[in-house]
Amino acid sequence: MVDYQGLLQAGSPLRPAKAEAVPVRRWISAGGWRRLAILAALAAIWEVAARIVGSPLLLPGFVTTVTAFGQGVASGELPLRTLASLQVLVAGYAIGVVAAAILAGLATASRLGAELLSTLTAMFNPLPAIALLPIALLWFGLGTPSLLFVIVHSVLWPLALAAHAGFRAVPRPLSMVGQNLGLGGAAYVARILVPAAFPAILAGLKIGWAFAWRTLIAAELVFGVSSRSGGLGWFIYVNRNQLETANVFAGLLAIILIGLLVESLLFRTLSRLTVERWGTQNP
Repeated sequence: MVDYQGLLQAGSPLRPAKAEAVPVRRWISAGGWRRLAILAALAAIWEVAARIVGSPLLLPGFVTTVTAFGQGVASGELPLRTLASLQVLVAGYAIGVVAAAILAGLATASRLGAELLSTLTAMFNPLPAIALLPIALLWFGLGTPSLLFVIVHSVLWPLALAAHAGFRAVPRPLSMVGQNLGLGGAAYVARILVPAAFPAILAGLKIGWAFAWRTLIAAELVFGVSSRSGGLGWFIYVNRNQLETANVFAGLLAIILIGLLVESLLFRTLSRLTVERWGTQNP
């Protein structure tokens, strides 16, 4: 059997002979300075708008929010709430990814699986995860299992659809290359289908992450978990009831920062190590 990975590394037209590394020092030249400029402009607009409104109760300024954020971090409450949310989020996201991989694999392997995925997604994908909260409370009670239930729902369907679409879009000549190399079963999926479909899979992972993150915060805003183990949504809910608007915005700022970090560090790194290295992304 021919080593397909070796063929790719040797300079197959499916992949450049040598992937270009992107060192950290080139981050600014790659557009990092533009992102920083955009963030700085948004912060300035925020501060000006707050001064125009003139009511910290309605709209605290950027400086006030950053101060409240720093105080929350120093007290340890904000990191504790963030950790509680991320633990539930990672668990639910992982379950959703595994379930989506199974559904997409079945849909790719058989016509019955494809019909199953099509039917299930038509039924459940349009259903907002937040609408399942009453059912989650009824089935699992007030706690983490209810949060996991709605997170898995928010991740499963868009990711399964994206992965299945990516598998279906794999060019026929590429599939024939794998067959000519004698690949089959798991090896064919791992060496042909997944690399070729990974741009679509990566897009589904991003969408699933965004859906899971905002579903979790919305669910915590509705019922949280408890005053001791609640996450960022619970932090925002409690401070809203206490009219601590600066702390509410500090919680929102934490959510935004986590989103930026996940996009900049996790997904960009994953993209660089996969689709860019494999040559499956348009230049």
